[in-house]
Amino acid sequence: MFGYIVKKILYSILVVWGVISLLFLIFNVVPNDPARMVLGQHTDSLSIAMVKQDLHLDDPIYKQYLSYLNDISPISFYTTKNKKSIFYLSQEKYKPYKILFKTGGWAVILKYPYLRRSYQTKKKVTTVISETYLNTLVLAVVAIVIATILGLFFGIIAAIFKDSILDKLILVFTSLGMALPSFFAAIIIGWIFAYLLHDYTGFNLTGNLFEIDDFGRGQVLVLQNLILPAATLAIRPVTVITQLTRNSLLETLSQDFVRTAYAKGLSFFRVLIKHSLMNSLNPVVTAVSGWFASLLAGVVFVEYIFGWKGLGYVVVNALNNLDFPLVTGIVITISIIFVVVNILVDIIYVYLDPRIKL
Repeated sequence: MFGYIVKKILYSILVVWGVISLLFLIFNVVPNDPARMVLGQHTDSLSIAMVKQDLHLDDPIYKQYLSYLNDISPISFYTTKNKKSIFYLSQEKYKPYKILFKTGGWAVILKYPYLRRSYQTKKKVTTVISETYLNTLVLAVVAIVIATILGLFFGIIAAIFKDSILDKLILVFTSLGMALPSFFAAIIIGWIFAYLLHDYTGFNLTGNLFEIDDFGRGQVLVLQNLILPAATLAIRPVTVITQLTRNSLLETLSQDFVRTAYAKGLSFFRVLIKHSLMNSLNPVVTAVSGWFASLLAGVVFVEYIFGWKGLGYVVVNALNNLDFPLVTGIVITISIIFVVVNILVDIIYVYLDPRIKL
């Protein structure tokens, strides 16, 4: 098991490296002038030249690539001898750091990944991500919890009452839910519950998890703003989890060991929960994990429509402003989340189904 996890981690590092390389290639093909993005359109040529030198924009493309890899890697090389080197140590960039090995003007250091600075706000990308990531995480967790509970419930009901009117209604609901794009669902739900029915629901079309109170005394927790975007994000996962639970449970209920359990005199509820449902959860776990990672990556339109200031909201604004360091940093963060979730799911599989150990 340990060796398998190590192998998965190594594969995951290759995946993240591929994402980084692809992003670097794309943003270097797109015509833009990062120096003018940093300084603004109205600036002098001397300032532009200084910024290009600081960001190594006047270096060959392969040196810029190595410099970026060195910046984002937690283990980096640096030198203090040559200021023009792509490995020249910048205290402002890497601080705090710890020297692991040093010799002849070169050193290997351990540090936090440096994802550069936003062109627009001049903040570190890691700072922007840390300020907004919690909102996206809370939204995704609440949405997937709602989807999992409802999906399991509807899936079990549909399997128990197979081919009944209730089963057919649930299947129609899941088909409509899968066909409904999240951005369109966000518009419809926001229009109905935050505009037409606002006097009854009290929901606002836009809002955040924390807001400044009316008296300016600081931030207050507003859970009400979480309901509409979380419900919107939960629609499609609910449909997938429902169908997977129904189909997997029906397949398990037809197995010989289930008939043996009934022959032993076990109750229907015990056979359903202990013997059938637990052996039907592998595809459901796959769906839940995949959708959870997708929610973290795919909340862009929903966050933007509801004004929920998370990673999706920030990345849309960054794309509009061609703020490539911020876009790159967020995409890298999301890709890391994907691979971490996949590794955790592989571990969970072993506990759900001991046969996987073989």
